[in-house]
Amino acid sequence: MKALVAVKRVVDYNVKVRVKSDQTGVDIANVKMSMNPFDEIAVEEAVRLKEKGVLSEVIVVSCGVTQCQETLRTAMAIGADRGILVETAEDLQPLAVAKLLKALADKEQPGLVILGKQAIDDDCNQTGQMLAALADWPQATFASKVEMADGHALITREVDGGLETLKLSLPAVVTTDLRLNEPRYVTLPNIMKAKKKPLDIFKPEDLGVDVKPRINTLKVSEPPKRGAGIKVADVAALVDKLKNEAKVI
Repeated sequence: MKALVAVKRVVDYNVKVRVKSDQTGVDIANVKMSMNPFDEIAVEEAVRLKEKGVLSEVIVVSCGVTQCQETLRTAMAIGADRGILVETAEDLQPLAVAKLLKALADKEQPGLVILGKQAIDDDCNQTGQMLAALADWPQATFASKVEMADGHALITREVDGGLETLKLSLPAVVTTDLRLNEPRYVTLPNIMKAKKKPLDIFKPEDLGVDVKPRINTLKVSEPPKRGAGIKVADVAALVDKLKNEAKVI
């Protein structure tokens, strides 16, 4: 059984994001980029399932600019077998990515598609759900444990009341949560091996998918800076300020 794992190239989580001076978006010029952390967890989980003998092949997919090849090579250094880049300069939105993944799923016929639950740049948390709807496959979001048994996927997910376990027929879509695993450290020998692994490049039109944005970004601005806090003498003064100044009670 094959697994298809989607990975996204995003601004590194350690970088302080800056808004462009014209407020049209985020400035990524000369900024360190890396794999979305939730997608890294997804790759790690797929590789672990392969090491257990559950999966025969792990295919990583990225959609975006040419530099996404670096992200795919990192995923292959973790242990993925091959990569696919859907190359486009368009500003991809979740629905477009879901359609591209659906086209690739039709082509590759995986038994499992694993994605990070959300990307840390747009925080949409939509692509996995949209893919499941387009493919008409069962889905499990926010997975904190993934097991395979009797031709089904058993997914444990965290909910408000505790833990929930879902039994999915395959093929299925799974999105990963932070506590699913801790990705392994990528070693230099594996980085060198990843350079020799196959990487196919497609254009959206090759897959018959229209990726033009459906939503326009009108303005991007930084959140207002928080004002300094104050100390109050007693509870009565605190209640007075909450009621008359903050007007929250």
